[in-house]
Amino acid sequence: MDTNEILSELERLYPDAKPALRYDSPYELLVAVILSAQCTDERVNKVTEVLFKAYNTPEKMIALRPEELEKYIFSCGFYRNKAAHILSASHDILEKFGGEVPSSFEELRTLAGVGQKTANVVYAVAFGGDAIAVDTHVFRVSRRLGLASANTPEKVEEELKKVIPREQWSKAHHWLIWHGRKVCRSQRPDCDGCALKQMCPRRFLS
Repeated sequence: MDTNEILSELERLYPDAKPALRYDSPYELLVAVILSAQCTDERVNKVTEVLFKAYNTPEKMIALRPEELEKYIFSCGFYRNKAAHILSASHDILEKFGGEVPSSFEELRTLAGVGQKTANVVYAVAFGGDAIAVDTHVFRVSRRLGLASANTPEKVEEELKKVIPREQWSKAHHWLIWHGRKVCRSQRPDCDGCALKQMCPRRFLS
């Protein structure tokens, strides 16, 4: 398995890969990523299209009571926890960072309800930082391709950072996501139609 060969092929397949979430500011991205946990980006985009018309800044968001926010985001699942995280993070942004989403990974991780994956996405996408966010697609595809073998997202992230050049971390994150959505799906992966099948050690396994 040649990591550079795999990365080159992924780049060829998905040269314009970018986040599917729609957002117009770092704050909107942060909220959308929180909502995306165990939810499709398509569903999140439908919810935020309505939510962000009235509540697209931390100042506006904290005007909502938890139960009011829950009604907006109900269809994203885990709506009580997500509403609590969004409101807590909004308060932190206002109280600790002058109303602006912090631009460093370390500061993002201090926000209430913001875990490793969310911080990595916002740091990389909103602020151009070098990061690999390991969601379900990245976790699955990187393990199938032999780029990683660990059993937790945190350890897979560590493994990927060792084999992928730093300047490609953020791009590789999107390549792996798109390959997971289009070809290397969780159920019934299209191994026969995969351009990477000759490089994949698990091409005959699901």
